[in-house]
Amino acid sequence: MNCKEIIDRAGTMEPQDFIVALTDCYLESIGGRLTQENMGRLTTDQHTLLAYRYMLEEVMEGGFIQLIQNGYAGYVLEGPFAQVLKKEWGMKELAKLIYDVRHEYHVNRERFEGDLSDEEFMALYEELEKLNEMGDDFLDEYQEEATPAVKEFVVKNESKFIL
Repeated sequence: MNCKEIIDRAGTMEPQDFIVALTDCYLESIGGRLTQENMGRLTTDQHTLLAYRYMLEEVMEGGFIQLIQNGYAGYVLEGPFAQVLKKEWGMKELAKLIYDVRHEYHVNRERFEGDLSDEEFMALYEELEKLNEMGDDFLDEYQEEATPAVKEFVVKNESKFIL
């Protein structure tokens, strides 16, 4: 199924399933995974949708600590993701949370450098309580409204999201 077909079928899909299907289409079109070499093949809006997917999946699995530890900080926290959510997509509260997470990441960046054992990784959840709580905040206060809002934004602006 191509990206246009996925958008056309959005009404029959749950928001998260829709986001995953559409971003899978992007990933397939660029060779399976995002690299420095193929980043330019996606638009800012397509990157924003992909960053939302990564954030959603990682935070649902293990919070922002897992997102950072799994190497997504540069893409989700350091890139234009929060700015686009705020200025282009109208998701100011979610953008503020991401800016706050970015700040906590910067303050604690050295804790994520190098390889961590499973025990050291699990200890981060206690050591970085504020960052851990931000993941809970996303799940408890933002995700339930944000994910359908992201889907709605994509459908209303479909030309920005079709490859």
